[in-house]
Parts: sequence; structure tokens; C-alpha cells
Amino acid sequence: MPNPSRLRAAALTVTALLLSSLVTGCGDDAQDEDLTAQQLGWKDCPAPSQAEGGGSAPSPLPNGDRWQCATMKAPLDWDDPEGDTIGIALIRARAGGAESSRIGSLVFNFGGPGGSGVSTLPAFGDEYATLRTRYDLVSFDPRGVGRSAGVRCENDQQLDAYFQQDATPDDAGERTALLDNTKGFNAACEKNSRKVLPHVRTTDAARDMDLMRQVLGDDRLYYFGISYGTELGGVYAHLFPRNVGRAVFDAVVDPTQTSEQGSLAQAKGFQLALDNFAEDCTSKTEDCPVGDTAQDVKDRIARLLTDLDAKPIPGVFPRPLTQSAATTGIAQALYSQDFWEYLTEGLEQAYAGDGRILLLLSDLMNGRSQNGEYSNIAAANVSINCSDDTSRHSPAYVEEMLPEFRAASSLFGDFLAWGMVGCTDWAVPGAADHPDVSAPGSAPILVVGNTGDPATPYEGARKMVTALGRGVGVELTYKGQGHGAYGSGNKCVQAAVDGYLLSGKVPAAGTVCS
Repeated sequence: MPNPSRLRAAALTVTALLLSSLVTGCGDDAQDEDLTAQQLGWKDCPAPSQAEGGGSAPSPLPNGDRWQCATMKAPLDWDDPEGDTIGIALIRARAGGAESSRIGSLVFNFGGPGGSGVSTLPAFGDEYATLRTRYDLVSFDPRGVGRSAGVRCENDQQLDAYFQQDATPDDAGERTALLDNTKGFNAACEKNSRKVLPHVRTTDAARDMDLMRQVLGDDRLYYFGISYGTELGGVYAHLFPRNVGRAVFDAVVDPTQTSEQGSLAQAKGFQLALDNFAEDCTSKTEDCPVGDTAQDVKDRIARLLTDLDAKPIPGVFPRPLTQSAATTGIAQALYSQDFWEYLTEGLEQAYAGDGRILLLLSDLMNGRSQNGEYSNIAAANVSINCSDDTSRHSPAYVEEMLPEFRAASSLFGDFLAWGMVGCTDWAVPGAADHPDVSAPGSAPILVVGNTGDPATPYEGARKMVTALGRGVGVELTYKGQGHGAYGSGNKCVQAAVDGYLLSGKVPAAGTVCS
């Protein structure tokens, strides 16, 4: 079943990736070279590996420039920097403006954790065309992801079963099955990725970014983090505050929450997004095809999920639409208002006994391509989250918390509560209850919160600003829907972000865009 933190931190742009299992492994030879002096061998990008979603090589940019790819060496173990190395896969688009106006490289992390930046950046590069006038646009597969020593766990057939299982057990037998399946998945991660598994924490990725900054030739890191990318950016700022240049955090993870607090907040966030979807559908002048009132929409969805728990319906042959897959599909569609029309159509079809659209939305969340091959986003997501987080929740604790989760969301509460067992029996101990992002001495960081964000609720932006410390975090509010603000197309948000990154103009704290 999806880990709740995957729902909390996976950006729409990342869950749209379809990754696989061809990975760059760990080097076996010790190195004594100065990794900061390494020269990157930039070449035209090949087609994404299956670990990065497969498909075709990225299309040239509108002006004809080609995307370039390279591999950066980084220590496998940052506590042993002269030991074995791994390859970190990079992608870039060179700045399109005059060389005299170029600022440096703008590094993106789109979230997950577990999303391939090498696949995501070209897919959404047009959204950042203005920023490319003064920056090389750069992204990467963080360690454990895609071609950067990607974690491998279960195979495609096993993952089909894993994501179809009953993720909200109603009795002892279903609970045992869920725990056994979770334990089996985690054991497969340890068996297939034993060497890299202890070294995929967010602190490791942050150290990779500082090495990347130096290899790219920048005195400061210019950074755009989305969703989990805001947590990674906060950890970087904590470790290297004097190295922060201009940074933007969008769709902000609350760095002060424990895993259970984050899951509970997410239950409330997805419930709010569902409420907004239902209100939007029924407030239109034409009839809403999935309910007469907002409450009727939600009641019908609840009945659908109850019916699917008892009897799945046909989905994408030969896989049926189960209760768990439908819940995941609905959550995926709530990431963006642009997806609400697909949710409406998917529900309408499901009520008629056809589960294809909801199952395809679920596949999108879980990184399954139409050819039946999975990304490693599930493996990377669990590996990074469980390595970062000390929480190891028992079934008894989940059952104790169920009433609170159900009060937060009747639809998503059980699903997210039971997701908290995802790190049980994990092979690597977690690092902390929550990340440390305090960054005294850092340059200003623009923190953008969206009031209708289901996956990283709006309150997280204020918590991030406070945690970064006085004079560092600058809050900007977007009164909108969906996961993230810059990609919504809102001109006010884009003007504020572009103004800071391109000209260093810090918006007034408390700026509101709607």
C-alpha cells in the first residue's frame, strides 16, 4: 500500500513519472581524487532508463537547444568520503540568455521522495522558460532514485499484488495479510539493495547537492524545491547556510511534524480537497454527474469504496479495481484541479461498473507504466522516508489512532492511518523524529504555501518559515487549489518567484496571491 508520506510529499509532477529498474550501481573501487574538481561529461540525453520512466529521449527545447545529461561521482558513504562512489544522474538545459546575464545553475527537486528529476525537468521545462533566461536549469536523480544507485525491492508482478492488497483491514486476517505484505516488501528492499540502503537519507542527498554546486562552478546554491524538495532544501540550508544563494520552496512540507502528525494533517488536507471538488462539481450550472449535492457526492464515493471492499469491479484487464486502488486513484486526482474532470469521469464510470480510469490514476500514483513495468518510486520513497524517520508504529498504535484519523477524514482516514506501519521491520534505523531545517545566516528563502494543497497542507509553510529562523524564511500565500503554486499558472505567484530568482527582489513577507 502507499506509504502516507508518499502521498504527503509526492508532487503531481513526480507521480506522473513512470520509472523502472535499470540503475547505476555503486562503484567498487576506492577513490582518492578530489570529487569537487571532477569534470562532468555532458552529452545529449538518451531515452530515460526504465528506472526513470522509459519512453523517448527528451525533445529539444523550443529554440532547438538539446537537453544534456551527465553523471557526477559522489561518495557512497559521506562518513567515508574517500571510499566507494556512486553515480548521481544529472540533466541540464543551458541558459538561453546572454552569457553576461547568466547567474549560474538553478537546481530543481520536484519531490517524492523518489521522483526522477532527470525525467521530470524536461516534461515541465516550458514552465520555467523565464528562469532559463538567466540560469542553466539543472535537476538530478537523488541517490536511491532512478539511475543514481536506484533502490530495488519487489518485481513488477509482486508490485501489482502489493498495490491491490486491502490497505484498510477490517479483521485480524486482513491485518495479518497487510503486515506480512509490508514485511515482505521491506525484506525485498534489504535483499536487493543492501549496499546503498543505509546511505539514502535526506542529509546524504543534501551533501550531494553541495558537491553538485561546486562541480557546477557556483559559489552559492540556487534552488527550487517542490513538495519533498522543500524538506531537502531545508536540510541543505541547515547544513550549509552560508552556501544558500536564492532559494524557493513551493508546496511546503511541515518540518516540525512527526510522521503520524504529518499523516493526520494529510488526511485533513485530502478531505479538504475532496470537499472542494464536491462543491465545485455541484455548484456548476449544469448537473454534476456524480452527485446532486456536495454531501451526496461524498456519500456516493464512500458507498463505492465500501462496495469495492466487498467486491472489486473490472479495471484494466486482468487487474480489477479494488478499494485500495480506487482510494489511491481518487487521491491522485486531488493533487491538481486540472485532474478533477478525470476524477468526475472516473467516478461516473465506476458507478456503472467500469474501473479503468480510477485504476489508471492509481497506476500514475504508484509509477506503473501502461506496459506493466514499475518505476522505483515506491522503493525509493519507502527507503528514504524510513531512513529519515525514527517512527516504527505497531498495529496496536494504529488502531488506537483510528478514531482521530476517521474524524479528520471519513474517506482517507483509515487508509492513511494504516499506512503508518510502512516502516515496520525496516532494516536501517531512522535518523530523527523530524528534519532540522534551522538555518541561521542563510540568505532569504521564499516559502510558498497554497491554501488548497491536499498533500502538503498550507499550515506547513508557516511552520517552515518559523523553523528556518528569523530573517530567513519569507512567506507567500497562494489562495488556490492543487499541489503547489508556481505550476498553477497564477501570474502573481510567478511574478514573485521570478522576481526573486532573477533579480533578487524579495517579496514582502505575508504577500497574498489569489
